[in-house]
Amino acid sequence: MIKTISLTDFRNHRLCRVHTCGRHNVIITGPNGAGKTALLEAVSMLSGDRGLRGAPMTDIARFDGDGGFSVYALLNDDTEVSVYFTPGNTNRRARIDGDNATLSALQAHLRTVWLTPREDRLFVDSAAERRAFFDRLAASFDATHAGRVARFTKLVSERAFALRNGHDKHWLDALDCQIAGVAVSIADARIRYAGELNYFLTDCAVTVTGLIEQVLIDGRAAAAEREYLEYLHNMRELVGDKMIMDGPHKSDFGVFNKKLNLPAALTSTGQQKMALLDLILAHAKLLHTKTQHRPLILLDEAAAHLDASARARLFRDLGTTDAQVWATGLDANVFADVPDAVFVTCKDGEINNILVPENTNEQN
Repeated sequence: MIKTISLTDFRNHRLCRVHTCGRHNVIITGPNGAGKTALLEAVSMLSGDRGLRGAPMTDIARFDGDGGFSVYALLNDDTEVSVYFTPGNTNRRARIDGDNATLSALQAHLRTVWLTPREDRLFVDSAAERRAFFDRLAASFDATHAGRVARFTKLVSERAFALRNGHDKHWLDALDCQIAGVAVSIADARIRYAGELNYFLTDCAVTVTGLIEQVLIDGRAAAAEREYLEYLHNMRELVGDKMIMDGPHKSDFGVFNKKLNLPAALTSTGQQKMALLDLILAHAKLLHTKTQHRPLILLDEAAAHLDASARARLFRDLGTTDAQVWATGLDANVFADVPDAVFVTCKDGEINNILVPENTNEQN
């Protein structure tokens, strides 16, 4: 867990520091534009990710600063981790205990998962949005998954170029062989992740649908690559200048609400938000089980769309999750029942005060 975090020239924060006081839940409140989400974004970078917004580094540096920024954290085991960006660089750099380190090395100390208002419409948005969301989660356990997805996209683009330009059969055969191998690996990783996540879900279940996924689900794993390769060989005609091709880039994820016996997309906005929170909490439990790391859960506008009953359930679940949760909201009173919490008030890019409720005991 994070003991202390300091931001310098990050978004609208010139210089700020947050002490978590050993709490499992860090609640950040304040008006719109105060810098609440920026604080979550800074935390998200400490595990080596590009951040929950995925913004260019130059956009993250404070507007009237020198063009760089830094994020430093002291962890509960007294490890020091930091991420910084300086003008003229093309990417961030990292340090661990004062020594230069790779960004990927940060994951040995911190693992993060987040949920932002952008995902509130996940179940009714396009399949592409759901694939990106679940693939990002699956990559938490399979370091090569994101690379395979990117490689598949590149190979498909090369195949479309070859078809449009009438390249010879041998080149297409070689491309199709590579595509088939990568595609089956992607589908297999998605199915395995969904199955592992479902073990920790009670009220909902994750499903994966797709051409290759169905072959694997049907128990024909040995034939999956061969069947997909045959499919690709038979789909080399262009319609206009478009390539018609099914595969993992067309697959979809679904979530079924078992209590309501309905797909999540057909439930209310609040019920969809609760299902998303269930997914994130289940992912955190899976992450802790598989890696023995206590993850960081970042919830931007955590209580949005939730009624009093749903909020009470969320806060109860937060109290039993073996993770440190960083959550934002407009009104601190909404979070009054969150257990083991420290409250941070944010205004105009500055931390005004930190309140530790008297009814909680500091944990070291």
